[in-house]
Amino acid sequence: MNERGKKIAVVTGAGSGIGRSVALTLAAAGWAVAAAGRRTGPLEDTAAAAGAGAEVLPVRADVSDPGDVTALFGAVRERYGRLDLLFNNAGTFGPGGVALEDITYEAWRSVVDVNLTGAFLCAQAAFRQMRAQDPQGGRIINNGSISAHVPRPHSIAYTATKHAVTGLTKSLSLDGRPYRIACGQIDIGNAATDMTERMQTGILQANGQLAVEPVMDAADVARTVLHMAELPLEANVQFATVMATNMPYVGRG
Repeated sequence: MNERGKKIAVVTGAGSGIGRSVALTLAAAGWAVAAAGRRTGPLEDTAAAAGAGAEVLPVRADVSDPGDVTALFGAVRERYGRLDLLFNNAGTFGPGGVALEDITYEAWRSVVDVNLTGAFLCAQAAFRQMRAQDPQGGRIINNGSISAHVPRPHSIAYTATKHAVTGLTKSLSLDGRPYRIACGQIDIGNAATDMTERMQTGILQANGQLAVEPVMDAADVARTVLHMAELPLEANVQFATVMATNMPYVGRG
């Protein structure tokens, strides 16, 4: 905790969707939150939505840029002196509905750079801070996906990176043991955000048909992240799946 008794969190992709919901939920629970994202305006909107008395610090940062990541965690260290939580949330679907053979190298790289390299850069920076601080330790929660288990059609870049995030989570968990750094992963299915609007109008299924899929409120995800975040470091939710109850995941395909 900092001198005001607040635990300190960094939430990436905090300008909208799940990131915003998690940032607001943490702030309402008394955390100080550094809300990171590529666009300043939406981050300021997140801070404003937290209301009076909440502590949300907007920090513009592109997680795929090593310099931006260094500056983000440097700003948190300078302001608060420590870091208790990273919610590694920033991500992109990339080109939607593009057949595997038509994906450009640039499109592939853009998804890998954000979803995998960005997650690594932020985790590395958080790990360094958590290892060096006194008292030592902290928690990293990676945003995986249902796609960390099973793919959708025409989603090879997104699916590959989310499978890789699972490997990142496991390695962080192992390497963090000596330093009281816990790492878990939340795999989310069909939270209602701008990124999942197409679920409600019809999305391609494994059988080639289009189907409308049920969604859930992003606040349901945020409550789960809060629970994971507030466990003592002696306990860890290694993997959690939070999904719209009737989405086609169990039995998909």
